Amino acid sequence: MRGRWRALILGTGFSPTAEPFRGILAALGATAAEYRATMAPASGSLWPGRSWADPDPDADAESYAFSATMNEAYTRLRTMAEAYAQPGTGLTGDAGLRDAVLTGLDHLNAEVYHERTTRYGNWYNWQIGAPQALMDTCVLMYDHLPAERIAAYCRAVDAFVPDSVFASYTGTSTGANRVDLCRGVVLRGIVGRDPAKIALASRALEPVFPYVTSGDGFYADGSFVQHRNVPYIGGYGAVLHDGVGRLLALLRGSSWAVTGPGTQLFLDTIEKAVAPFLYNGLMMDNVSSRGISRMGTSDHQRAHGLMATILLVGQGASAEENARWRAMVKGWLRRDYHYPALADPGLSLVRASLLQRLQDDTSVRAAPEPVEHRLFPQMARATHRRRGWAASLSMASNRIAHYEFGNGEHARGYHTGAGWLSWWGDDFGLEQYSDAYWPTVDPYRLPGITASRKPLADGEGGNWGQPMPDAAWVGGTTDGEFAAVGQHLKGLSSTLDARKSWFCLDDSVVCLGAGITATDGHAVETTFDNRALGTAGAPALTVDGRTQPVTQGWTGTFAEASWAHIAGQAGYVFPGGARLGAV
Repeated sequence: MRGRWRALILGTGFSPTAEPFRGILAALGATAAEYRATMAPASGSLWPGRSWADPDPDADAESYAFSATMNEAYTRLRTMAEAYAQPGTGLTGDAGLRDAVLTGLDHLNAEVYHERTTRYGNWYNWQIGAPQALMDTCVLMYDHLPAERIAAYCRAVDAFVPDSVFASYTGTSTGANRVDLCRGVVLRGIVGRDPAKIALASRALEPVFPYVTSGDGFYADGSFVQHRNVPYIGGYGAVLHDGVGRLLALLRGSSWAVTGPGTQLFLDTIEKAVAPFLYNGLMMDNVSSRGISRMGTSDHQRAHGLMATILLVGQGASAEENARWRAMVKGWLRRDYHYPALADPGLSLVRASLLQRLQDDTSVRAAPEPVEHRLFPQMARATHRRRGWAASLSMASNRIAHYEFGNGEHARGYHTGAGWLSWWGDDFGLEQYSDAYWPTVDPYRLPGITASRKPLADGEGGNWGQPMPDAAWVGGTTDGEFAAVGQHLKGLSSTLDARKSWFCLDDSVVCLGAGITATDGHAVETTFDNRALGTAGAPALTVDGRTQPVTQGWTGTFAEASWAHIAGQAGYVFPGGARLGAV
């Protein structure tokens, strides 16, 4: 089983001298070489300036940072171990790199990650991040680890991830977190030759699969929620699918194989929950929450990993399901002209090899995007797909948060539940939300939203506050192709109150607003759209037949606009006329 997990870490069936693998391997080797060159074990650290020694250990922000550094150290050692084990890195089998990894493991175990340490900072780093990286590294370096070192590392994992974490399906042991915990314990069982640990973790996966009616997990309508009230299929949902997919592959055919009735429910989520939010090689941002604020990531990059995960999960599905999913993924690969998955330097070797094999498989015909409407009332989201374009709607309710702020991330996502309407063309606009859109967009003017101009503090609602409006009327109805969707909109930390409706039709989305009021003296705006200019500059804007200036910084106001058009993108119709501002 160590060999099987090793393959799931390193990938198989690819040529290290062929692209994109040669480039990925070279980058891995360069990163590992830098880590080795700068590693300098000292009291409280493995790398200069990267201390885990918290002078006042507790659960405050400073302690979060110190615990993250401990986790980071293990992650760096795993990277070094991968470079040692992989061909084509320039460091394959390098004795100096091997010794550096072993030294680092011993140093961390002696200084911080052992059974005598009291946990501080972020629980995740101690129970998920560090155990996974440590056990992965042990699998890769197993032949070079004395039995007493393996035993010491296993005791550390046992101390921070005791069997009791699986005693109930609550708190931090639900959804994607439960899957991550299971992964760490399964590997601890494999590395430590402890069948009871493997069996425990295999059983502990079972509560993840059944549909839930509240809180974290999958819902019958395809919704996926994490952190009680945050739609997260593009974030924690992706982690969950990757984790379950790997564990199913690892345990398949063994006495610990996951084969219960809930397994099919999980497989069903590929088409019910994941696929509706993937479009032409991107993952729609409105189910990624904090993920959209992270530097160096994009909607396309989030999709790349998920597409590979679907292929991995498909290996344990029925032949019919696997064939459908492979055709679906191949279509996404083919149609992503903006950021093709196999051009992503951040793609792991495992994922790249899965995607490359599919791309090279001439027996698989690419499936087109479906023409459909999918409504997700349990997480206040909707997707509308037509021939040539797609749109996605994001709302908030007394069940679903306006947004999530935590770990310093997504501090200005306040209005992402205020009727945010994203859209893409099939052969244009795939770059729309990728090119540094989120760090530069006005958070009070997201496309489609109605919002107060009242200034809000970064992280309004509190760290992990996940504020929800007192509004129950949020949802809609659909025949599977068209839909009527409505939202009772109540503003975050404002007196804004409104009713919004969307009629999702064949060639348009009709957007209506009524009863829009606010009594706190702050203006209220509805933003019809907010398009990125792109490197070519502003496309021509035409209002009522007149082309408007395209000079940077131009603004205009139109008292009774009947229609507007952005060249090469979309048209907007205002029946009866509307006061329109252009910025």
